[in-house]
Amino acid sequence: MESTVIYIIIGLVALVAGILAGKLVFAKDTRKQIEQAEQQAQRIIADSQSSAETLKKEKLLEAKETFVRLKAEHDRETLEKNRKIGDTENRIRQRETSIVQKETALDKQLKENEVIKDNLNRQIEVVNTKRVELEKHQEEHIRRLEKVSGLSAEEAKTQLIEGLKQEAHTKAIGLQQEIIDEARQKANKEARKIIIQTIQRTAAEQAIENSITVFNLESDEIKGQIIGREGRNIRAIEAATGVDLIVDDTPEAIILSSFDPLRREIARLSLQRLVSDGRIHPARIEEVVEKTRRQIEEQIMEIGERTVIELGVLGLHKELVRLVGKMRFRSSYGQNLLMHSREVANLCGIMASELGMNPKLAKRAGLLHDIGKVPDEETELSHALLGMKLAEKYGENPAVVNAIGAHHDEVEMQYVISPVVQACDSISGARPGARREIMQQYLQRIKDLENMALTYPGVEKAYAIQAGRELRVIVEADKVTDGDSDKLSFEIAQKIQTEMTYPGQIKVTVIREKRAVNVAR
Repeated sequence: MESTVIYIIIGLVALVAGILAGKLVFAKDTRKQIEQAEQQAQRIIADSQSSAETLKKEKLLEAKETFVRLKAEHDRETLEKNRKIGDTENRIRQRETSIVQKETALDKQLKENEVIKDNLNRQIEVVNTKRVELEKHQEEHIRRLEKVSGLSAEEAKTQLIEGLKQEAHTKAIGLQQEIIDEARQKANKEARKIIIQTIQRTAAEQAIENSITVFNLESDEIKGQIIGREGRNIRAIEAATGVDLIVDDTPEAIILSSFDPLRREIARLSLQRLVSDGRIHPARIEEVVEKTRRQIEEQIMEIGERTVIELGVLGLHKELVRLVGKMRFRSSYGQNLLMHSREVANLCGIMASELGMNPKLAKRAGLLHDIGKVPDEETELSHALLGMKLAEKYGENPAVVNAIGAHHDEVEMQYVISPVVQACDSISGARPGARREIMQQYLQRIKDLENMALTYPGVEKAYAIQAGRELRVIVEADKVTDGDSDKLSFEIAQKIQTEMTYPGQIKVTVIREKRAVNVAR
């Protein structure tokens, strides 16, 4: 309706506007324009009425649809609430029924309990009566026993308790001893089992080091070149390497004799180079020996690196790796030191795994336990204490350091792997064919012989050759005169005679050589 009124007002305004316009602009056509305006107004009014009716119908339809929708939603909500209310009422009725049943059962149980309680009260009264009677009989019995035994009840009780206590103590001691014996038997059995399994799982090489090396030749003619004119070549080789060369009737072979495997290896490689090159003279010999010595140092480093990689002992200091490689050219009681250390490392790893310890740490300690036997400088310390100091110096784990120092009981064992390393060291050294005590004593005597000569001032090198029957001492020509050489030879011989024990006799040879070297450019 409001829209219709609006349209009517608009039509009237348009009509008035048309009339005014017609009067002002076109006076003659006023009538005609009025009629046209009236027709236009009637059309506008008709259109407005039609639109208003249509809009009214649409609004009525929308109102009906909204009413129907709201009514349906209200009906659904009402039904849902009624359903929930019905469910709640059902649950309440079920609970009420259950409560009633429980109350009935409880009343019944209470009645039964009352009956039981009455029965129990009657039984308790009977028991109390009987207990009173029993106590009277017991007191009478105790008085009779006291009268017969001459002891009071407390005294008899004390004696009985003491007897039982003594019997229990005796049985406890016997049982404790049985348990201890059984535990000791089991422990010994398990320990033997672990050690046997460890030995069986480690295949070790039985490498016995000798004090000689045989150098094979293509022909016996080369022996003359090696000896040289008036033996100057062989003397130069012996002086440069500290190895005794034995040239005898053995066909196509020269024997290199020395207690030090490292010296023998340097001499062997030097001879091999000299023979291959063909130029054999003192200057060339010294050059080749020096070059071979540097090559051996590189080879020692390679041996050490290969050993630690094969055993999985990673992170070692380079100096410790070099010392491990140096063990390849050292023997202990005839047993190669590197092979012994590898064997001990493997034994330690296996035994530590069996005992639930760290196998990598145990293997590391086993490899390094004899590192003190290959020092660069001789010291007064035992090899265990020296090895402990070296390991500590190069930042090894405290457990490894303690295991190295304690494997000969020279320091107290503070870690669990220390006895493992000691046991594995004994296993490796005690197996048949592993060591020869006489060889170790011989090597120690040779080393002591050389070290004694090196203590004198002016001595540059000292080599024990011919199985320790000769000591060659090379002195510095600038510090020792010819007269001093004679005196030095006599003093060393006297000191050996008074301080050392040895079979046969030892020849002391002091060598003094003066060289003048210039280079033409």
